[in-house]
Amino acid sequence: MDADDKALQVQRAPGSQLESAYGVAEEYFAQMSVLARDTRDQFEKEYFAEGVGFWLAKREEAVVGCIGLRRMSIASSAEIKRMYVRQEYRGRGFAQKLLEAAEEFARKCGYEWIYLDTTDEMMAAVRLYERNGYKRCERYNQNPQATIFMRKSLRGA
Repeated sequence: MDADDKALQVQRAPGSQLESAYGVAEEYFAQMSVLARDTRDQFEKEYFAEGVGFWLAKREEAVVGCIGLRRMSIASSAEIKRMYVRQEYRGRGFAQKLLEAAEEFARKCGYEWIYLDTTDEMMAAVRLYERNGYKRCERYNQNPQATIFMRKSLRGA
């Protein structure tokens, strides 16, 4: 089955799903060997407020992936973080659906730019971002693991 399957749902996690959302974020931290990890309290502050969010992709009732969107100190800008799809669901369009949901929300919130960082080891993700209009840019943060920095204009999109 592909991501167009009616059993797939991508939705912004409400506060009642904070624990489930943080659980999949912790899975992401472990799978991707993330060094700079959010505590549960940091995670809540970053992704469970107005103008930000954390989306869960579910197939039937099982969580298969996630993506976060948080504010940046750069004016009118947001940042994609914690993009993750479980191994057995990769290559089936789930990441595309997650990215689209976060971008749509960012536009509605009035963000003009959306940024992200990734690594040289995540070339499938880089290709996904490039297909969706992200361009490489200068380093904008101090993430010690990031080697690739990208951004996309949401103006007029």
